[in-house]
Amino acid sequence: QVQLVESGGGLVQPGGSLRLSCAASGNIFTIYVMRWYRQAAGKQRELVAAISSDGSTNYGDGVKGRFTISRDNAKNTVYLQMNSLKPEDTAVYYCNAHVQIVTMFRDNYWGQGTQVTVSS
Repeated sequence: QVQLVESGGGLVQPGGSLRLSCAASGNIFTIYVMRWYRQAAGKQRELVAAISSDGSTNYGDGVKGRFTISRDNAKNTVYLQMNSLKPEDTAVYYCNAHVQIVTMFRDNYWGQGTQVTVSS
């Protein structure tokens, strides 16, 4: 009933930048918190950043000052601007959204993930 589609991943050199996007579609009534997670090979999935419907944000310790999360409520889209990328940022990045659909049912939804590789 709700689909999240990420885009913007790829290969970038250390110190470079990427911008991820995640667009939500379906029978959406409202979207509450939107989050980005990442999972590196052999590691647990970790929270990268989150943004509430009123625009308040929080970040994982490893990305503060380098990554910026934002959202466009009119487009049901969340973004992650990633600057000063490091090899340790290499991971699959997943979008997550807490959504209330038109029937008033609420649930968490996940995107399929997009690969970010930071390497020279």
